[in-house]
Parts: sequence; C-alpha cells; structure tokens
Amino acid sequence: MSDAVAQAPIDLDSPSLYLNRELSLLEFQWRVLDEAQDETNPLLERIKFLAIVGSNLEEFFMVRVGGLRMQRDAGVTELSPDGLTPARQLAEIRKVALQLMEKSENVWYHLLQPKLREEGIFVLDYSELSPKQRENVNGYFDEVIYPVLTPLGFDPGHPFPHISNLSLNLAVILRGKDGVKRFARVKVPPSLPQLVPIKRSSGGSRRDGTVPRRHYFVLLSQVIMANLAALFPGMEILEAHRFHVTRNSDMDIQELEAPDLLDEIEESVRKRRFGAVTRLMIHRAMTPEVKKLLVENLKVDPNDIYALDGPLSLSSLMELTRIDRYDLKDKPFLAAVPGALRAVEPGDEPDIFQSIRRGNILLHHPYDSFNPVVEFMRAAARDPNVLAIKQTLYRVGKNSPVVNALLEAAREYGKQVAVLVELKARFDEESNINWARALEQEGVHVTYGLLGLKTHSKIALVVRKEGDHIRRYVHLATGNYNHVTANLYEDIGMFTCDEEIGADASDLFNYLTGYSYRDSYRKLLVAPVNLRQRFEQLIRQEIEHQRSGNGGYLLFKMNALVDKPMIRLLYEASQAGVKVDLIVRGICCLRPGIPGLSDNIRVISVVGRFLEHSRIYYFQNAGKEIVLMGSADLMPRNLNQRVEVLFPVEDPGIIRNVRKDILQPYLENPNKARQMNPDGSYRRLTPPEQDAMSVQEMFIARRRSLPE
Repeated sequence: MSDAVAQAPIDLDSPSLYLNRELSLLEFQWRVLDEAQDETNPLLERIKFLAIVGSNLEEFFMVRVGGLRMQRDAGVTELSPDGLTPARQLAEIRKVALQLMEKSENVWYHLLQPKLREEGIFVLDYSELSPKQRENVNGYFDEVIYPVLTPLGFDPGHPFPHISNLSLNLAVILRGKDGVKRFARVKVPPSLPQLVPIKRSSGGSRRDGTVPRRHYFVLLSQVIMANLAALFPGMEILEAHRFHVTRNSDMDIQELEAPDLLDEIEESVRKRRFGAVTRLMIHRAMTPEVKKLLVENLKVDPNDIYALDGPLSLSSLMELTRIDRYDLKDKPFLAAVPGALRAVEPGDEPDIFQSIRRGNILLHHPYDSFNPVVEFMRAAARDPNVLAIKQTLYRVGKNSPVVNALLEAAREYGKQVAVLVELKARFDEESNINWARALEQEGVHVTYGLLGLKTHSKIALVVRKEGDHIRRYVHLATGNYNHVTANLYEDIGMFTCDEEIGADASDLFNYLTGYSYRDSYRKLLVAPVNLRQRFEQLIRQEIEHQRSGNGGYLLFKMNALVDKPMIRLLYEASQAGVKVDLIVRGICCLRPGIPGLSDNIRVISVVGRFLEHSRIYYFQNAGKEIVLMGSADLMPRNLNQRVEVLFPVEDPGIIRNVRKDILQPYLENPNKARQMNPDGSYRRLTPPEQDAMSVQEMFIARRRSLPE
C-alpha cells in the first residue's frame, strides 16, 4: 500500500505546487533589504539598497495592491494559481509588508544611522540640533522652504484637500482665539531636498574644492514642523503629525474607446495622482482623533494603514548616496569596448558597419560599454548610404542620445525614420509622451503599438544601400535603449547583419506599424505570435533527449517565472530527469527541490551592485546547443499580452562564451547568490565574506584585465 501511495502521480494543477506571485515579489524585497545589512557592501551602497526597498514598496502598493483591491471590490473570486482569492492575498500581503517595513525601519535606526555617524554623516532629529545649527536651518526655512508651502484648511467653507500620490504631508491641529479646533494640511514639497543640509558643504564640496569629512542633515518634514507657527500666525499649534499616501496607479486604458491614445495616456497619468488610497503610512504617535479624520476623508480601509516610527519615505534616503564620499561607495570601473568593435580598417564608411559584417557582436552591459549602441544609431543617422531606420522605444529616459540620433536622422539628413514608442511603459509615460511629440514634430513616423498589446521588445533596424543591394543591420537586446540604466542594469545586446534575422525584423516592424500579421518567423520568436509555442517545443525536445539517453539540461536566466503552463512543463522536465538550473532575480512561483516533482530543479537569485535584467535561455539539445535571448520573462503578460522578441545566438564561439563565461559563473560563484527553498524562502549559499568576489565583481575584474 505504501509503495502505491509513493508512486501515485502528482497532480500538476494542485495549488500547493505554486507560490503566490505577490508574496514572491515581497520575498525579493527581503533579499534587497539583506544587501542593506551586508557589511561587505560599502556604507552608502547599503543606504542605496534600503532606499530601493522603499521605492519598490511604493510601486508594489501602487500597482500590485491597487490591482488586487480593484478585483476584490469588483467581487472577483477567481483563485490565483496558489489557490487564494484577491481578498486573501491582500490579507497575506499586509502581514508580510508590515514586517518588511518595520524591519527596514529597524535597519535604518539601529544599523545604518550609527554607521553613518561613525563616518561623519549625521541625519539629525531637529531636537538634536545645536543653537547654531537651528539658526542655519531656520534661515533656510525662511529663505527657501516657506515661499513654497501652501497650507490648506479643512472646515465647512473649505473641502478636504486633495492628497496626491506618494505625497508626504503634515496633519496639523490648530486652535484659534475663538477656542475652536481646526485642521490643516501642509504638503512637504517634493521639489526640495527631503534631507536639508545643515552646512552648505554637506553632501558636496567646499568652496575651495575639498571634500568635507563631516556632513549634517535634518529631515525637511521636521524643519517644517518646527516652523509651523510661521504658517499659522495667531493660531496655537496643538498637534502635527506626518503621513504618507500611496494611491492605486494600475492604469486601465480603454483603447477601443480612445481614438487618440496619446491623449488617453496623458489623462490616465493625471488621474493616477488621485486613485484610491492603497497605503496610508502614519507615525505611531498620531492621535486617534487625527487618524479618524484622515481615514474618513481619504476613504482608507483600516487594513491599509501602517503605523511606523521612522522616515515615512525611505526612498528619499537615496539623497545620501550623492555625498562625495567615494570611500563609502563601490569602486568605479571603465566599461570595455569589445575587440570586434575596435579592430576595423580605416575607410570611408563608419567602422561599426564593417565590424558587424565580420560577424555577430555580443555586448554584456554594464561591463561592456553602451557607447557602441549610441554610435550605431549616430552612424545610421549620418551615413548617406543608410536609407531607413526603424526602432522600438520602451524606456529611454531623459536627454536620450539614442532618440537624439533619431531626431538628427530625420531633421538633418532627411532619413526615413519609423519609431514605435510604447506609451504604456509604466511610470515612464510622461517621458515617452514628450519624446513621441518631439519625434512627430521632426517628421518621424511614430506609432504607439498594437491594440491591447504592450510593445516590450528591444530592436533597432538599419537598412543600408551597399552597391546594387541593400543590407539590414539589426541590434537586438534584453534591455532598454536607456544610456543611464545601461550603467546600472545587467543586460545583453547583439549586433548582426544576418539576412534571415534582418528579414524577420522587417516583418516585425510591418506587424507593429501596419496591418501585416505573420504566424511564423524565420529565426525570431515573437510574442504573442509564436514565442510560447516554440518555447514549449524546445522544453519538450529536451525531455525527449533525456528519455532517449542523450541527457537533458536547461539553464534559464530571467527576471521572473510566473506562467503556470511553463512552470508545469518545467516540473514535467524535472520528473523526466532533465536537470534544470534557473537564475531568477525576482519573482519565482515554482517550488524547487520537491521529491518526485522538482528535485532536479535548482533556483538561484543574485542581488548585487547591478540589477540583473538579462533574459537568457539555454537548451543543451543533445550537444547542438540553442541559446535564446531577449525581452521576455516567463510570465503570462510577456507571453500573451506583449509584443516580445527572443533572438537566437548561433555562432559557436558566442554560444560557448554565453554558457561558459556568462551563465556558468552565476552557478559556480556562491558569494551574493541565494538558493530558493521549496517554501519560497531563500538561503545564502555562503556567509558574506569581505574578500570573496561576487559574480558581478568577477565580471568587472575580467573587464579590467582587458588590454586598452
């Protein structure tokens, strides 16, 4: 009987086999917070990680909690893959999120602040200031802060003021000469530094150019609280309490009813500022009377209130990382330029095109410079033989050299330029709207993507006349065309002039800008067209290799693994004996290490100096290795609701480089790596060691050893 039970098939649809997406995302925040506690990290880098936790939680409550609340309020009872209703998920989220916020507060007060003081960096309470320091700070209030403030009263003649998203505010209780209590709200201006420098040199350099060793700051909100009398002359200040509001920002764009998507996006961005409150953070000292007033007027669910003692906006601590104390930061390094881009013959045409014709070129950012991508676009803009440039833009940021090259191509050289600008790139909508308008003004053909689909692919196509023929040059990437994040995110890009990839790129842009619809591509895997189907075929092919005695091995690196059919297929692969290594930075809903189910699956997560952002999918394929890279994670939204591209790496030398020199180090270098347990928690593979090199540091050291 026991043998029969042991051999009973596992129900791969059982909710117990899947982890909750939202709780897995919060588990990632614990790993980021762990970096803030890691003494092997330079002190100001630890501050950075703490600020990132604060920023990530803001987005989590704006988007994930906001979306779940909308489902709950609409009466949605559909269960998540792990068997939870929206209401149950919100309850579980509250428990974990509160623990995370309280731990972050504890790390700030009891771990990082004392360390900062040892290094001469003081974030003081207003009560700690000396008379001279108060004089300096109050002078700053009179000169800079006071003119910006706008106190808003609340009484029968004044409606309760609008409290915008992510705003830090003061709730002030006043009493006039008539003895009547009144309420006023004062918004802490986000346009000013949230950490007020007490000395002019704090955070920067002295007038003589030297860097001070001691820096003094005080919270802007505390400075305002100490000077409230200036805002309410003749009134008695009875109480003042800080509170921070996070609102639902899960945009719902009704494209079918929006003839002008640009205008619709702009309106949605404006509305985002006043969505339903998803988190109200208050100080524990807030009196019940003030709390009740806020709850009633902000229409806050009591379960969305979080009472804390520390700074209510941890993300503002990022300001400390701007201090000129390079001894407390990661050592800078110079990104390399691959030899294939340096060894070119002098001639009349741009070097970049010569280099690409010699063979495909891989760039591993930030260890390899992003400059070749910018130079590729500039060369395309200026080269008289280039006939057309086509590109997708998702997150490009401000002052983008890539977009400036496109503008130059259209304005200065009259090139045919077509650009797909994804207006629904979350929290980059305003920047993308501005770029879209600028491009349109220069005559660039600008489109905004396909109905119901977000375009997340990263691809640039340059069509060049060479003799009597044309040649297509293509850049494909895992990351955005953003010159700033290219120095902060780990990503991979590839230059190629492969004819079939070039033809696929042309077909893809016709699909994006016109009415072309292809159900197959030569080499590219394109979602939602053929990516899921082809990817599943490759996993099943690996299962067959294992069953036929040729061995099966999968090695995937991605940001997130959420898609249930993909997880189920990976379970099947493990059960068939295929060894599966997964390097997943963030969300992972698969449970590794379960006997009879996933005991052949290992999940590793690396959190470090750079955000691990590349997606690389390796299939051993009985020795005929297959490597795919691109923009797609294994999530339902990427496979079903986005235009994504995975591109093949076919050069044997590059495949070997990707497997041996990029992917394997993540598995072999345990420092900074954490392995996932079956219950969704993580454990460090080795204790933090001061002299041990992380995989990211190993990549940096490798680049430093390259010849100039």
